[in-house]
Amino acid sequence: MPAASSEPAVEGWFATDDSGATHLIGATCPQCATYVFPPRANNCPNPACDSDVLEQVPLSRRGKVWSYTENRYAPPPPYPATDPFEPFAIAAVKLADEGLIVLGKVVEGTLAADLKVGMEMELTTMVLFTDAEGVERITHAWRIA
Repeated sequence: MPAASSEPAVEGWFATDDSGATHLIGATCPQCATYVFPPRANNCPNPACDSDVLEQVPLSRRGKVWSYTENRYAPPPPYPATDPFEPFAIAAVKLADEGLIVLGKVVEGTLAADLKVGMEMELTTMVLFTDAEGVERITHAWRIA
């Protein structure tokens, strides 16, 4: 049986370098140094800044848990869900260098009971779902560092 192909669930949110390490792609304002994720090309989110230019940058791979929760209910259609549904944790991680808080799933096998505010986390990727054509859709995720 041939290996399934994989593609990002959302293009442009993360990239993998030559060593296999994944990093998020964000944007920063050259005028005030405010960071944003997901990336975009304009509209600085800082209300004190009038810049309309943002530049894409790689973001930190590590951070600390700022908050977390656990999803215990399957999403309604048309959103994909496992059958049977398996609960999963979601973490808001404050990136080490940027101070930006990025929300993401936590890898399978880690639930809210395993997490603590302030815990070190590291970026990785995981399969979010397999589409109707058999393509694994990959997303960024957090794992305990």
